[in-house]
Amino acid sequence: MFKLTVLYPKGDGSTFDMEYYRAKHVPLVNRVLGPERAEIDQVVDGPYMAVGHFYYPSHEALQAALGGPDVGEAMADVPNYTNVAAQIQISEVLD
Repeated sequence: MFKLTVLYPKGDGSTFDMEYYRAKHVPLVNRVLGPERAEIDQVVDGPYMAVGHFYYPSHEALQAALGGPDVGEAMADVPNYTNVAAQIQISEVLD
């Protein structure tokens, strides 16, 4: 299993609309990138405002999703819920 993690860092003047992210953006990502599962972390304490996790059965499936023709649609939606540049991490889930 492989995981795409999207981290939204805190900073001076940073904003994040969790309701929009939950109700609009994550369903859009699910449609466009087709993960097997998605999870959202609403951060209580730490350097991030929120974290999204998107799971794929293989690294190839994750890479294919990121190279899909509609990825731009999801990227264009980002300013609707945050004003920060997300940090992206790809990892292999071992357990």
